[in-house]
Amino acid sequence: MNRTLSLGLLALLVAGSALARADDTRFSAADLGRLADVSEPALSRDGAFVVYTVTTANPDRDQPQSDLWRVRYDGRERTQLTHTPDSDESHPQWSADGRSIAFLSDRKRDAEQADDETKTQVWLMPADGGEARQVTDLPSGVEDFVWSPDGTQLAVIAFDPEQPPGAKKPKNSPPIVTDRFQFKDDDSGWLGRRHKHLHIVDVASGKAILLTPGVHDEQLPAWSPDGKLIAYVTKRGADPDRHLNYDIYVIAPHAGASERQLTRFPGSDLDPYWETRPAWSPDSTRIAYLQGGEDKWIYYAPWQLAVIDVASGNATLPAPIDRCLTKVHWSPDGRSVYALVEQRQVTLLSRIDLRSGKVSELTHGDRFDVDLDVSANGRIVVLGGDDTHPYALAAVEPDRLRPLGNHNAWLRDKRLAASETLHFVNPDGTAIDALLVKPLDYVPGQRYPTIVRVHGGPVYQFSHEFMPDWQVYAAHGYAVLAVNPRGSSGRGFDFARAIYADWGHKDMQDVLAGVDHVVAKGLADPARLGIGGWSYGAILTDAIIARDTRFKAAISGAGSGNMYGMYGDDEYAREYELELGTPWGNREAWDRASYPFLHADRITTPTLFQCGERDFNVPCIGAEQMYQALRSLKVPTELVVYPGQHHGITVPSYLRDRMQRNLAWYDRFLKPAGSGP
Repeated sequence: MNRTLSLGLLALLVAGSALARADDTRFSAADLGRLADVSEPALSRDGAFVVYTVTTANPDRDQPQSDLWRVRYDGRERTQLTHTPDSDESHPQWSADGRSIAFLSDRKRDAEQADDETKTQVWLMPADGGEARQVTDLPSGVEDFVWSPDGTQLAVIAFDPEQPPGAKKPKNSPPIVTDRFQFKDDDSGWLGRRHKHLHIVDVASGKAILLTPGVHDEQLPAWSPDGKLIAYVTKRGADPDRHLNYDIYVIAPHAGASERQLTRFPGSDLDPYWETRPAWSPDSTRIAYLQGGEDKWIYYAPWQLAVIDVASGNATLPAPIDRCLTKVHWSPDGRSVYALVEQRQVTLLSRIDLRSGKVSELTHGDRFDVDLDVSANGRIVVLGGDDTHPYALAAVEPDRLRPLGNHNAWLRDKRLAASETLHFVNPDGTAIDALLVKPLDYVPGQRYPTIVRVHGGPVYQFSHEFMPDWQVYAAHGYAVLAVNPRGSSGRGFDFARAIYADWGHKDMQDVLAGVDHVVAKGLADPARLGIGGWSYGAILTDAIIARDTRFKAAISGAGSGNMYGMYGDDEYAREYELELGTPWGNREAWDRASYPFLHADRITTPTLFQCGERDFNVPCIGAEQMYQALRSLKVPTELVVYPGQHHGITVPSYLRDRMQRNLAWYDRFLKPAGSGP
């Protein structure tokens, strides 16, 4: 959708650009395109090297570009291994002998290959870089893979072919036909009748053998160290789309092998959302994984560490701590497991002793860890950051973290704003936490225009991690308040499920209590309050402005005020029915969830709505309906649709555009002429 900027808005954008030029030590919207995103660390078996992915903005293509890098464990020889401006590389994995690195790439096989024939496949290159060769040639490409222990095969996840073998490609795409309960997904698109299955692929020849045919999907393969079994995650039953009961299965790696169900908990065992593979013990006798709650609790129940004996199927929870754990890895001696453990406003690398259940933090303080790896000889690397440092790799030493390079060293020349933790009590006596970021040039005793950020999820939390938009706001003279209301993670099951089937009430009360707190502290100007969020953050933003008129500007991105309109148009029909019931069977709950749209006439806050055109997670209909309602009511509003984008905006120019528009919208209503800082 193309909209012409008003002269006033354009003037604000120009003013913002002039400010950035006048003081280039401030973090600006333009700096979003300079950030490097580090991910997917993988240690070689001997622990000598780490290979990882770095994603940066490619200005020529106006797209994110991912390449592979390698660094020695001692921090020397940091080297970029791939340089492919027309394609992406990701998911690097070492061969057992350390001589090769396999990875996923959408690069062309040769110069003659047409662009529309290019699929993501597994490629292989020497460990020190150089020419790569394509290993797999599956018709629909490869989604995920792991090596066999002997390095001769791969376990691969791939979708069924779009067309029968040998069929001529049609001039136009065939009709989308489906009879599935869940028929769309923001990552995969229209699901139709194709499924993704486990294959084994010979590394030398590329020959693939299908192991798990059927009307179901397999994900997260993990090969046992002794090479005898492959574990994977799947949902089965009469209609797998209708439930969340993921289970771990195992199968021998040869044609005609019979699979065996391993876990039998009546709830989710290792939901793929957490991107955590089944972790085999070094002796191949046990698997560590994540166990969720019963289906009815969806994402509200914390993910617990579970360990199952492969022979007997007996499972235990070594450390039931009422917190979410992710990214499970075994210690080489098999006595403990490493994982990321979420606590209030932080996520830290920890060791869990399997005999005693003791959880010991290996990283400390106000930081947010997102990934890790452990080598066969016990070396550990962690990927994490904090308020003023984007994610970076570090070796985990007994008494410290040793940095392994900084892909965002340019930030040293920027003045960045740290966050401080606030503690307060809401009107019903519940203790609530929040993060507060003060303006860069904060003067004690001065009140400032304040932007309240509302997190997505709903089960998520704001943590001590680098938030680029907060830095832009702080550099632009705003205070930022980020409340973790009831419904947030990091504080256990009861705190999270407090908003179950009741969105926009208790969590709204907690957010408003946070606003009252910073106003009472003398920092926030009660006459210049803004609010905004993305995804559930936008859903809650809509709910708040429909019930409270104190905010002078709001931004609602990828949200909805009419949940009736979401049913069947987004990917969550199953989750809605588990939590709210059906729209026709539980009108009271659906009316409650749709309060902002059904009572749009109570909204007076000027609101900017945004969405991604191809978002199947929270489709644009949610933003469109609220925009239309406010336009009908003559409340100042705009709608911005980002073409071709899914739930997460990725195009660099769109990210910059969104940031500039957000600043301009808040400036327009929170910084009228003569209003002060």
